[in-house]
Amino acid sequence: MKYFLKLNVVSILYAFIFFVPMELMLNVYRINRLTNLDIDTISTVIWILVAVEMIGGTIALYFLTKKWLNGRKANYWSLVLWFLYLVLFTYVVASLFPMTNGGDVPNPVTGLFLIGGLIVYPFYIFIINSAGLAGED
Repeated sequence: MKYFLKLNVVSILYAFIFFVPMELMLNVYRINRLTNLDIDTISTVIWILVAVEMIGGTIALYFLTKKWLNGRKANYWSLVLWFLYLVLFTYVVASLFPMTNGGDVPNPVTGLFLIGGLIVYPFYIFIINSAGLAGED
């Protein structure tokens, strides 16, 4: 039972690492409207935050996978579980903060970036899980 909870916590962290940049990218115009900052400044800050989060998150999840998940093959369930938590996070945020201003709608190209990220991200999780599994030897 402890392993099941640890696997879900790790999957939640995987989802959160994808969720934060996704929401920041989708809400650039909303952040602009609420803070009156320039869009170029917001974009630069978002890219810096995404880079720091991905580097820090990768290191943290590698060590967490290595320590908590004990090199089990069941670690690969996180390849599926993260997506379920991502959907849950997205639903909660969309319910709590609906788009009320038409000017806050993101560019269509943002959706293409997110589709690409959704395709590549499971490979990222697979690599971290495999490295954590190999790091046990």
